[in-house]
Parts: sequence; structure tokens; C-alpha cells
Amino acid sequence: MDKKQIKSKNTSYNWMRCFTLKRQIRAIIVFVFISLATGLVAGLISSGAMADYAAMTKPPFAPPGYIFPIIWTVLYILMGIGAGLVWCAHSPFRETGICLYALQLAVNFLWPIIFFVEGWYFAAFLWLLLLLALVIAMTYTFYRAKPLAAYLQAPYIVWLVFAGILNLWIALTN
Repeated sequence: MDKKQIKSKNTSYNWMRCFTLKRQIRAIIVFVFISLATGLVAGLISSGAMADYAAMTKPPFAPPGYIFPIIWTVLYILMGIGAGLVWCAHSPFRETGICLYALQLAVNFLWPIIFFVEGWYFAAFLWLLLLLALVIAMTYTFYRAKPLAAYLQAPYIVWLVFAGILNLWIALTN
């Protein structure tokens, strides 16, 4: 190959790489927005019940109410980044991963309504178990499509286990 062919090949590769990076950033922004918007709407619907949370009998390890929006914001950003990475992955698991992302996001959306608005604490605990199972399935599928996307879901899984313990405690004592 002469210098002109090498330069042409490198330019073409760099252009495609840039196009792919722009596509990936755009996808990540869209999925982060979808995640955050879902959380925001669920938060707005259930925000009136936060006084009830403050009055509940809670375990000593229960975080104060103001911590929840901070943690959920971080988790929604991580799940959106993961979904954006999977969306851009050239993998046979791409569609399944995105479907599981959408399904778990819908289940996630309904949990605060079941727990805070309706006050169905035990039903919310069972719903949280469903959410945890979906997130584990999503994470496994994300791993098969794009491992980094799965690693970003680890804090989400840890938080859901903690939230499940907290939810069960509240269901049993209130």
C-alpha cells in the first residue's frame, strides 16, 4: 500500500469511528433522558406521600427521605448509559436487552405508586422482587451484548436488594 491508500484507509476508519461515537453518545443521551423522565414522573406522582414515609416505623438503617431522589437519579443515569451502549452494540442480544430495559423501567415506574400512593407495602415488596428479577435478567442480557453496560447495573441491583429489605421491614411493621 502506498501512502495515499494508507491515508485514505485511516481517514475512512476515523470517520466511521467518529460516526459510531456520535451515534453512541446520542443513544446514551436519549436513554438517560427516558430513564430520568420516567423517574421524575413517578416521583411527582408519589411525592405527596413522602410525609407518610417520614411517619412510618422504619429500621435503624433506613436512609432519610431526601437520599432517595439522589440515589435514584444516579441509578437512572447508569441504566440509561447501559441501555444506550446496548442500543449501539452489534449483538444478537441487543433487542432483548432493550426490551428488558423498557419492561423493568415500566415495573420500576409503578413501584412508588404501589408503595407510596396506595400504601400496599407487601404488594410493593412482591413487585420489587419482580423488578429485581427483571433487572438481573436485563443485566445478564446487557452483559452478553456489551459487558460494560452490565457492570453499570451493579449499583442498581445492590440498591434493589437494600430497598427490598427496607420494604419488607416496613411491610411487616406498619
